[in-house]
Amino acid sequence: MLERIKRIADHLKSATEGFVPETGIILGTGLSALGQEIDVKHTIPYGDIPDFPVSTVQGHPGRLLFGYLGGKPVVAMQGRFHYYEGWTMDEVVLPVRVMKFLGIQRLFVSNACGGVNPAFEVGDLMILNDHICLFPNPLIGPNLDALGPRFPDMSEPYDHALIAKARELAAQAGIPVQVGCYVGLTGPTLETPAEYRYMRIIGGDAVGMSTVPEVIAARHMGLPCFAMSVITDMGVEGRIEKTTHEMVQQVAEVAQPKLTRIMKELIASC
Repeated sequence: MLERIKRIADHLKSATEGFVPETGIILGTGLSALGQEIDVKHTIPYGDIPDFPVSTVQGHPGRLLFGYLGGKPVVAMQGRFHYYEGWTMDEVVLPVRVMKFLGIQRLFVSNACGGVNPAFEVGDLMILNDHICLFPNPLIGPNLDALGPRFPDMSEPYDHALIAKARELAAQAGIPVQVGCYVGLTGPTLETPAEYRYMRIIGGDAVGMSTVPEVIAARHMGLPCFAMSVITDMGVEGRIEKTTHEMVQQVAEVAQPKLTRIMKELIASC
């Protein structure tokens, strides 16, 4: 796996003329428009990268963007890989590991998810301050010592300083934000009413099918992380409605200008 990571990173360095990003960005379902804010210098479809997975989910364009956001060099994934697509956990987190070898110093992540906190509303933005992993842990198996320790500390999965700064920027812009704990599930089914209740009982504020594996891999490598969710549906008793992937995309697309502004200003401040 380590040789694969290095091989992909070397290919991308060559393809981008040695571009060195400081921030890695993963854009979730319906949230790819942040890419339009990037002063793009290189666009590389996943299918053009040897040994790289290809996203199969609607709303995930499937390409890497290298350029400048808020004046800072970034690499952005327009489309991520999900465990439910049939990828192994090593493949789900492969892009984060590759970005580390490209030079990133921090990871920013976005996603669309369901809310289980009754104080939330559809369309809310939530800054993640913790997570609960109900995925198979991506670090299971032989440890890659070149990436990080066998038992990485997870006392601060999401960087406290970045969270504080994001809340400050949101307040200045008049954008309301929630802060909470994200529960990561495998999917691809949306949750049953009993499962939604369980997510709330165990301490979750929102539930989704991504983000947690990538953040675990990033923290294993010592990268500070920041993540934001768009609450696209509610898993609260009396407010549960039939939900489709298309509906999730639509809500995310309406909320994404606010998320984009916070992300862009936060990256510019780093």
